[in-house]
Amino acid sequence: MTIMSEAPVTGGPYRQPIVASAIELTVRSGWSSVTMSKLAEIVGVSRQTVYNELGSKTQLAEAMISHELARFLSVVQEAFERHPDDLVEAIHDAVRGVLELADDNLLLRAIVSATHGADTELLPLLTVRAGSLLSEATVMLRGRVRAYDPPLDAEHLDVAIDVVVRTVLSHIMQPSDTPARTADALAWMASRVLGATTARSLRHPSRY
Repeated sequence: MTIMSEAPVTGGPYRQPIVASAIELTVRSGWSSVTMSKLAEIVGVSRQTVYNELGSKTQLAEAMISHELARFLSVVQEAFERHPDDLVEAIHDAVRGVLELADDNLLLRAIVSATHGADTELLPLLTVRAGSLLSEATVMLRGRVRAYDPPLDAEHLDVAIDVVVRTVLSHIMQPSDTPARTADALAWMASRVLGATTARSLRHPSRY
C-alpha cells in the first residue's frame, strides 16, 4: 500500500518529513489526531519548526493534498511520454495509472472514509481545494493533448478534456469497475470524440 512517494515537496529541509509524518498519522489514526506538537515529536524538531515550515494545520492539509496531486499528475505525464505518437494509448495508460494509484493510496482512502463519517474534519479541506485540483489537472492535460494536434477546435477540445477529467475523478472517489476496464472505456470514448485513429480495442470487456 502506498502512503508517500518521492515526489518533491518544496520548502525547508523539514517540510517533506513533516508532510510524510502527517500523512502516515492521518492514515493510522485520523486527521483529528494530527497536531503540530505530535508531528514535532515524530520528526524530532521543535513545534515552532513545524509552524515555520507549514504554518497552520489547514496549510498542512493543503500541502498533503498538493503532494498527492503531484503524484497523480506525474503518472499522467509519464503515460504521455511513453506514447508520443498515439493519443488514445496515452489516455488509456494515464487513466489506468491514475486509477491504480488511487486504489493503492492510503491517504485518499482516509479522505474517502470521511464521507462515511469516519473523520469529517479533513473532507471540507479537500472540498475547498477541489476546484483548483480540477483546474490544475485540466490545464496540464490540455497542454498534453493539444501536442497531438487532434481535429477539434479549442472550445470543443476543452469540453472533451473536461469530461474525461471529471469522469476519472468520479471513478477515483467511487469506482464502478476495475482500472483496466475503466481505462478501456474512456480510451474508446476518447478515440471517438477526438477523432483519433488507434488500433486499440476493448481489451478488458465489461462483466455486464
